[in-house]
Amino acid sequence: MNLKNLKEAVFTLFKWIFICILIGILSGSASALLLSSLEWAAQMRELNPWLLWLLPIGGLIIGLVYHYYGQEVVKGNNLLLIEYAKPEKIIPLRMAPFILVGTFITHLFGGSAGREGTAVQMGGAIADQFTRLFQLDSSDRKTIIILGISAGFASVFGTPLAGALFALEVLYFSKLSLKSIFLSFFVAFTAYFTVEIWSVKHTHYFIPIVPNFDSIVLLWTIIISIIFGLTAMLFSRSTHYWGILFKKSIAYPPFRPLAGGIILAIAMYLIGTTKFMGLGVPVIVDAFTNPSNNSDFLLKILFTGFTLGAGFKGGEVTPLFFVGATLGSALSLFVPLPIGLLAGMGFVAVFSGATHTPFACTVMGLELFGFESGLYIALACFIAYFASGTKGIYQSQIVRGPKHRLYKKLKFIKLDNL
Repeated sequence: MNLKNLKEAVFTLFKWIFICILIGILSGSASALLLSSLEWAAQMRELNPWLLWLLPIGGLIIGLVYHYYGQEVVKGNNLLLIEYAKPEKIIPLRMAPFILVGTFITHLFGGSAGREGTAVQMGGAIADQFTRLFQLDSSDRKTIIILGISAGFASVFGTPLAGALFALEVLYFSKLSLKSIFLSFFVAFTAYFTVEIWSVKHTHYFIPIVPNFDSIVLLWTIIISIIFGLTAMLFSRSTHYWGILFKKSIAYPPFRPLAGGIILAIAMYLIGTTKFMGLGVPVIVDAFTNPSNNSDFLLKILFTGFTLGAGFKGGEVTPLFFVGATLGSALSLFVPLPIGLLAGMGFVAVFSGATHTPFACTVMGLELFGFESGLYIALACFIAYFASGTKGIYQSQIVRGPKHRLYKKLKFIKLDNL
């Protein structure tokens, strides 16, 4: 390598390190703001139950803003996947404030939604601005989108390894360059430590008892993991169903969250509990030590699908954690495995099935619960991944690899049309 090429290589290396640091700091700071604002919103909602009745007004505001000013960004996470597959237009920066405010309104007034979608969209919108700033080509722009997703996910959940892998895996793992892999991890840790610097805390979970592995335990693990996968399929179908139904039933988009907010407010009031509002983190934590009600996971699927389908903003991943943890917790009454282990397995397995990211979910389980339960976590994630069909929560995601080939061979069974 001559001196000129060496200088170019060094310049390129430092350019990408600089870009990663900027994306990590900006995305991590945005996630810190998101986490703090949602915690405040949850506290206000619990102290002021009457805020629930403002959910329809909040929905109308979200609907009007996106209809008149956010048409280009209304696709959310799917827009990131589309732009990765076929880069055409830089993602507008307004995606970040729009999704942040929309998510805050949804949570403040009692909608059932998550935060991953918000953090990923903020990260993606922030990162893509560097495409124009550094005059990057379409190949480098793909790397930029990976960095945005990685930074957003890692910072909002406090799982840098899983965040980096999630960004790589959700965007067709087999087509990635070594550069993208290295930078994804670098930006994930930068964003993670940025949140730490802001002194914003993440929720911690603990699996106290992990049994010895034997053939009986393996059998139960396979059975419940299949159940987790089918539950992930139900969650994805539910979210898509409500979205399609609202579009068919209400022609004017801003009226969809208005009508949905009215129905949600009445339904939440009638069931007489707030545990299905917002993230539901206290319920998730409790699921690791106390058996959940058999209906909790189903109601969370219903309320989250309805909330997002109506046009409210937020993510699906924390609700997936809720669904998986409460389902695993409820199964502890019938399955001879420790409740904490079942909740932890469900926590990541349902997420794995709904996003087609078993590697990232396995690593997330290790980061959150420790290596002692690693074998159970890995089996649950991969079995649920194969059992959940080929349609996940991201409609624009392209499923490749062994799962895709398996379902092509099993197409005659029509499992994916269930």
